[in-house]
Amino acid sequence: MDVLRKKTWSPYCAGALAGVLLVLSVFITGKYFGASTTFVRTAGFVEQTVAPDKVSSMPYFLKEKVIIDWQFLFVAGVLVGALAAASLAKEIKAVAIPPLWERRFGVSRARRWTAAFLGGLILMFGARLADG
Repeated sequence: MDVLRKKTWSPYCAGALAGVLLVLSVFITGKYFGASTTFVRTAGFVEQTVAPDKVSSMPYFLKEKVIIDWQFLFVAGVLVGALAAASLAKEIKAVAIPPLWERRFGVSRARRWTAAFLGGLILMFGARLADG
């Protein structure tokens, strides 16, 4: 249990464990784990509560159903696991601006939020372009 309380893990150990998890995922479910489809489905789920007729007629959601499945639970598990790891390592702290960002770009929250939004947009576009 002491290894879980370390502030950092060896990247080789963490990478090997992630690789084993991926192999098990493919072996057991026949699918690779990922997150981008889950984000799109979650957006569809939220939109479905506001305008159900719009979502049901979108070509993407005719192919990808708006459901809560194992991938959704995987993404939720990543969040819960990260919080548990931070808690075990006693590293949970809320900061408005991370120190590394502040040193490089200053204290502007607007700049940080804009950069985070644009970075997320680019990452999601690339992930969806690659079909997941």
